[in-house]
Amino acid sequence: MRAAVLHEIGQEKLEVLDDVEAAGFGPGKVRVRLRATGLCHSDLSAMNGVLPQPAPFVPGHEGAGEILEVGEGVRNLHAGDRVVVCWLPACGACPACKRGQTELCLAGFANAGTPNFKRSGGDVFGFAGTGTFAEEAVVDAGCAVPIPDDVPFDIAALIGCGVTTGLGAALNTADVVAGSSVAVIGCGGVGIAAVQGARLKGAAEIVAVDPVASRRESALRFGATKAVSPEGLADVRQQVTGGEGFDYVFEVVGRSETARTAYENTRRGGTLVVVGAGAMDDFLQLNMFELFFDEKRILPSLYGGGDVVRSYGRTIALWRAGRVDLAGLITHRVRLAEINEALDQMRTGTALRTCIEI
Repeated sequence: MRAAVLHEIGQEKLEVLDDVEAAGFGPGKVRVRLRATGLCHSDLSAMNGVLPQPAPFVPGHEGAGEILEVGEGVRNLHAGDRVVVCWLPACGACPACKRGQTELCLAGFANAGTPNFKRSGGDVFGFAGTGTFAEEAVVDAGCAVPIPDDVPFDIAALIGCGVTTGLGAALNTADVVAGSSVAVIGCGGVGIAAVQGARLKGAAEIVAVDPVASRRESALRFGATKAVSPEGLADVRQQVTGGEGFDYVFEVVGRSETARTAYENTRRGGTLVVVGAGAMDDFLQLNMFELFFDEKRILPSLYGGGDVVRSYGRTIALWRAGRVDLAGLITHRVRLAEINEALDQMRTGTALRTCIEI
């Protein structure tokens, strides 16, 4: 089958090959025919080494498709089921799952170290244990979550990570209070989802901050009340909050520099929500006095900070009701063969989200 492969960490271009085989099918596994996948900035971060990932590997971790085959012991899935790929499934038995913090389950990360593709030259890994830039993938049964027939594959693919992460940061992690002031730093697909989540919660002011003008314009369409470049953040803070700082600031970039900016623009007693996935050697510096004196809450948000499967269902219900715009996140659709052009657009920040048809 065809798949897009990165041979070495640091390469900018993927090679679309036709000699890749989905491997590892057996008990507890399912084989999925992928129909659509989203291109997320985390894929770029894995390609350039910011996020740890063994190579060679097939990028992609938010996808949707149809089950072709189920392995022995799989009871709740059947061939022909339409599913969204979940890159961080919950085992249901570990201490985190038993506490109800299923997004902290580590079982899914074990998949990342096991190759689930192969070529004549050797094994190939799938990013985050999935690898959705391929025509087929073999994943644990828990990674395949059924979706209703009325949810298009491209919409479902975005729900698989970016939308769930951004909405969940506002709805679950921050639990934004109605009438509050919010700033979202970084308005790609995840940031726009955070904007929509803050709007759903009734935030009075939602300021979108991004250096790319097209993203700022998009943020206004999705519910932001104001949109500024990073250079304009100080002025809009003064205008909206009288200089005090925002009740909630979402950092959706994954860099210590923007996290520090987010902290400084959070009011005393306010909440900083760290959504962006950053590098292990990028350290955020805070002094002990400001931590004590300002009493700002710092809340990391992993995969939306809540039960992922429940969040999928909630997002579908909100989409059906017209309360969240998911189709608008997809700026264009490309074929697997055009993936490098889509990557270039993602790097330059000209696309909110790219949906790849497989």
